Amino acid sequence: MFRFVVDSRSTMNISINKSNHDIDANPESSLLDVLQQNLQLTGTKYGCGEGNCGACTVLVDGEATRSCITPVGSVAGRKVTTVEGLADDGQLNPVQEAFVEESAFQCGYCTPGFVISATALLSRNSAPSVGEIKSALSGHICRCGAYVRIVKAVQNAADSGGSK
Repeated sequence: MFRFVVDSRSTMNISINKSNHDIDANPESSLLDVLQQNLQLTGTKYGCGEGNCGACTVLVDGEATRSCITPVGSVAGRKVTTVEGLADDGQLNPVQEAFVEESAFQCGYCTPGFVISATALLSRNSAPSVGEIKSALSGHICRCGAYVRIVKAVQNAADSGGSK
């Protein structure tokens, strides 16, 4: 049996990185595709395409969300924050600063997803235990094996004020 998919486009209003955008796209398109192709926001990465690796993680209304499996239509009228939206007036947020200070990356491909999930964690728990940090980041894969430095960076970010 063949299934024909009609490319029905519609215009949706989405707040992305504190700016409202009218997005003309198929509501079933992935949020990741729209971020990269329509808005040229390339910090969010395509990894597995199945929501398993965490490279595509963004915040949707403050919750860590896998953008590769999230239909853009499901975020219409909501607030999306990508790794580019964490900095404030060109200043890195505490999580981003801590990742730099701890060299919590090697190739850097997974880093945006880790930073986003750590930001979400610290916004709801300003003093997480190591176990809570590991649990919050457990769905992320780092091929370079920087996990120890990543946990240390999140601890340092918590000590310096978290996700502000």
